[in-house]
Amino acid sequence: MSEKILVIGSNSFSGAHFVNYALDQSYDLIGISRSPEANPVFLPYRWGELEKLKRFKFYQLDLNNDLDEIMDLIDDFKPDYVVNFAAHSMVAESWHTPEHWMMTNVVSAIKFHDRLRKCSFLKKYVHISTPEVYGSCEGLVKESANYNPSTPYAVSRAACDMSLMTFFKGYNFPVIFTRAANVYGPGQQLYRIIPRSILFFLINRKIQLHGGGQSVRSFIHIKDVVEGTLMAMKTGLPCEIYHFSTKENISIRALVQVIADKLGVFFEDNVDVVGERLGKDTAYLLDSTKAKKDLGWKDTISLERGIDEMIEWIGGNFEVLKTMPFEYIHKP
Repeated sequence: MSEKILVIGSNSFSGAHFVNYALDQSYDLIGISRSPEANPVFLPYRWGELEKLKRFKFYQLDLNNDLDEIMDLIDDFKPDYVVNFAAHSMVAESWHTPEHWMMTNVVSAIKFHDRLRKCSFLKKYVHISTPEVYGSCEGLVKESANYNPSTPYAVSRAACDMSLMTFFKGYNFPVIFTRAANVYGPGQQLYRIIPRSILFFLINRKIQLHGGGQSVRSFIHIKDVVEGTLMAMKTGLPCEIYHFSTKENISIRALVQVIADKLGVFFEDNVDVVGERLGKDTAYLLDSTKAKKDLGWKDTISLERGIDEMIEWIGGNFEVLKTMPFEYIHKP
């Protein structure tokens, strides 16, 4: 029989790609998200061959409000693995109503973990964390770096991570952490910098560069990230942290310039420089040596190739995408 995975946050960009990849690897899956399934243009598991969807079921349930129903589903399905992508994940917006971020990312998550730790059938729990917990850093950040969160979002994620570490020490809860650099790829939400820049240039709308786009990031293709996530799920050790990143570091300004050049757009005429976001980290560049050594993982898709793929995805779905919301819509 196939092993079973329950994915929390299966409607998210990373969650949907993970579902697709795990189905391709012949797992049986259940997906849970608090919103209805998104438009198929954002769900890679609904692209191409759909026979595999016979091994996938989706349930609209919210960790904040439907924990009993979620646990009933888990007790019935008895997944070998639970992989959790769900979180309030917008950094700038977390300043407006920080209590929403704390409720979802800390209080509700801890309540869930306290129920999940009692499931004897569970082999691994993979918690998708974030490099935001490290704050602004210099050089390559190793997994042992101290937490130094600089936004309510980052504080909420750090608090949950630390709680999970106590669960491992106190209950031997089989948690594994992953943290990826800036993820991108086909199907990504339109408010993220790469799809947003491409779409705005195509519709002749200016893109805003906060702080002039001086912050430096590493952008990693979602296919590389979900492969690493599945590797961590299968062979990672409990309470270990695994980083997924590339060695290609680029400023946001330079990234947008590359996209403008590829689309034949004059950069200066299509970009507005605006003030920096509160608490914006200048840089956090992750060291992925451990994932490469212990998991046998490596990144395979260059930023150049990935941007070309994004342009192709947006161009091929342009009529649908241009009708979609371009801004993040907050849900408490």
